[in-house]
Amino acid sequence: MMVLSQELEKHYTISDEHIEQFNRDGHILLKDVLSKELLAEWGPKIEAAVARRGESQASVPMEERTLYDQAFVQITNLWETDEELIPFLFNKCLARIAAELMKVDGVRMYHDQALFKEPGGGFTPWHTDQRYWPVSSDRNITAWIPLCDIPLEKGPLEFCTASQHILENRELAISAESEDKIDKMVKLSDMEKSVQPFDLGDVSFHFGATFHRAGPNKTNDMRSVMTIIYVDKDMRMDICERNQGDANRWCPGCEQGDLMASPLNPILWEKE
Repeated sequence: MMVLSQELEKHYTISDEHIEQFNRDGHILLKDVLSKELLAEWGPKIEAAVARRGESQASVPMEERTLYDQAFVQITNLWETDEELIPFLFNKCLARIAAELMKVDGVRMYHDQALFKEPGGGFTPWHTDQRYWPVSSDRNITAWIPLCDIPLEKGPLEFCTASQHILENRELAISAESEDKIDKMVKLSDMEKSVQPFDLGDVSFHFGATFHRAGPNKTNDMRSVMTIIYVDKDMRMDICERNQGDANRWCPGCEQGDLMASPLNPILWEKE
């Protein structure tokens, strides 16, 4: 039996079909990537860290929050404040999957974020992640790691398949406007939407340029999700007014055209 700490270093086999599907569709759900035993060990630690750092947001009644804050409690870069989580958040298993799906030789940490949708929490509007990021190519990817089973009524991710190639509405910030305009675009263009339940241990990956959303949490339990965002280890900075804040926060000291290699962006896996 594999020791749990060794599981974070394991090689999860990615097939050519997985890689083709991901690069065609812009997203993929992989089954049984992490064991239930591993997540039973790390899930409570992540949940405790989120409870500590998200206490102020969670104390505001749902009806008094903005649309964004109704969607989830969002806590970023847990690895900076909770060093005990570094082995999980820097694990080579997921980092290697990210690199292989993107067909690059290695990946860096961009940042991590917990996205906890509370009981009764609202929907997450249609958006793209890359809209906020100072990246010079599309080789950026999010690993979406549920810490619990996520049936459809709990608000799993929903994707617009193959939308990473669509330029329309890409500039929209996550908002009621983005939900309305992108939803109309998807319906008028008759594009395929994909939403699936997640079993504990499943992990999905999506390009930062892929349009996605999530439904509300209609259950009485927390939808606990951890995410890790990776970029190609050779990613260069592409800074503009829209992403200057993210550039300053997640890549301190990096200037336009620099390698994205600040102290907050260590290489997490690279091909030998």
